[in-house]
Amino acid sequence: MDFERQSGLFLHIASLPGPDGIGTLGAPARTFVDYLAESGQSLWQFCPLGPTIPLHDNSPYQSYSAFAGNPLFIDLDELAADGYLDDIDRPDFDPETVEYGPVREFKEDRLETAFENFEADASEADREAFEAFKEKSGAWLDEYALFRALRSHFDGKGWLEWPEECKMRDSDTLAEYREELADTIEYRRFLQWQFDKQWSALKAYANDRGVGFVGDMPIYVDLDSADVWANPESFKLDEEREPKYVSGVPPDEFSDDGQLWGMPVYDWDSIAENDYDWWVSRFERLLERVDVFRIDHFKGFESYWEIPAGAETAREGEWVDGPHEDVFHAVRDELGELPIIVEDLGEVTDEMDRIRTELGFPGMNVAPFADWCDPESRYHPASYDENSVAYTSTHDTDTVNAGTRTSTMNSRTVWTTPSTTRAATSTGTSSALSGTRTRSSRWHSYRTSSGSAARRGSTCPAPRRTTGTGGSGRSN
Repeated sequence: MDFERQSGLFLHIASLPGPDGIGTLGAPARTFVDYLAESGQSLWQFCPLGPTIPLHDNSPYQSYSAFAGNPLFIDLDELAADGYLDDIDRPDFDPETVEYGPVREFKEDRLETAFENFEADASEADREAFEAFKEKSGAWLDEYALFRALRSHFDGKGWLEWPEECKMRDSDTLAEYREELADTIEYRRFLQWQFDKQWSALKAYANDRGVGFVGDMPIYVDLDSADVWANPESFKLDEEREPKYVSGVPPDEFSDDGQLWGMPVYDWDSIAENDYDWWVSRFERLLERVDVFRIDHFKGFESYWEIPAGAETAREGEWVDGPHEDVFHAVRDELGELPIIVEDLGEVTDEMDRIRTELGFPGMNVAPFADWCDPESRYHPASYDENSVAYTSTHDTDTVNAGTRTSTMNSRTVWTTPSTTRAATSTGTSSALSGTRTRSSRWHSYRTSSGSAARRGSTCPAPRRTTGTGGSGRSN
């Protein structure tokens, strides 16, 4: 798919400033859209939007659902304007960092109150809109709401620790719980409706001002998710629904043991037999929310590193052939042209490049990874391909500004290649500019990237609020 030459900023929703201790979809997000439009920017890129898992440090790349939105992003002032909240009574939150524990406790209390008020006093029009959302959403919403209700019912345990009948999805047992937990299930549906309602309004606001949304799709989903629980046939699981193999990447020059991500790998043969239906639905859902999206770890569609479950390190894995372009052809047959950016960083095989080129998807070029002394090096702006997206930084690196501030003094300016972690909120060695701490170093990256052949460009601004444990300048 051909893209026009554009530029924008990468900032996750959680990092927006605002009174709720975390970014929200109301005034904080609209203010940022206004800033982008006034600055002549036409793209806003962000991390995945799903409900995050506290066990994984609330990384946006590990979620309870590939389809649901994060209720913590729901704007409480918007709920008050709709008549569902009277007194928000906010505590004082850290303005610099998302304190997920206190934020979650505060927002869940207010969201439960909003749902109770909706149940008691909602207008007929709102009730009809809610019913229409439930009908339109269909299976993913029903499965997700039941999953979250059961998880709460079983004291927050992962689904593999649930009673056997629930773990194995016995139909009679699930029917009983749908009746017993009806109120909790409806509450979870209500939150998704509110997220969808606020998101749709925000996207319309942005698009009206010439700003498009760039989303993010992690290739893998978390084991403790509605996706795996409701679709076990799509993953390589054993008879007890435990993973046979998990995902990761092999050892390389940055990691002697490789990376053991731990998410279950797909059973692509089974998925193909079902005409890639789950992937079609996943793409369709994301395209309802964004104008363009990035696919994380595109390499995994060509071949993926499969590690036996229980292995201590990723060293024990092996490469397994993926679906190649077949999955994208199946999705495109159903949905039409796909506005996709692919994350093709790291090792790029000839076959992987062939697939990307055949599909017409632009790849990524990240300036901090360049050898600035060699204009022919892969990530140097002088060598960028036209069908690519140029980044001065990403969610896995410090911002250019922070990288320059924390750099060491050297006689010449060179970028050092980072050792990054996959989970956005995990601690890792962020990329740093090794050179003099001058404004010119930062602007050299901006100027050379924007002057490259790449059709799109993105950078991470210094965020108002950070949500992870990486460098102080990171936006995630």
